[in-house]
Amino acid sequence: MASVTVRNLPDETHRALRVRAATHGISTEAEIRAILENAVRPDGRIKLGTLLAEIGREVGGIDLEIERNRTSVEPVNFG
Repeated sequence: MASVTVRNLPDETHRALRVRAATHGISTEAEIRAILENAVRPDGRIKLGTLLAEIGREVGGIDLEIERNRTSVEPVNFG
């Protein structure tokens, strides 16, 4: 997993992050991870497959009802 170092973070911002984390009952680091995750991967984002299916329905009445296989699989062992 990647690590990121943030330099020159103003003291006020750091304090605000600590307060926000305490309000949520988590560490400052966990709060920062949550903020970053929500910023780059919002819940309401449109996924490519959903977008393509919608376009197909609009332009030609193509209905792409795809049932996804959600069963878990074991990773391949090459050793």
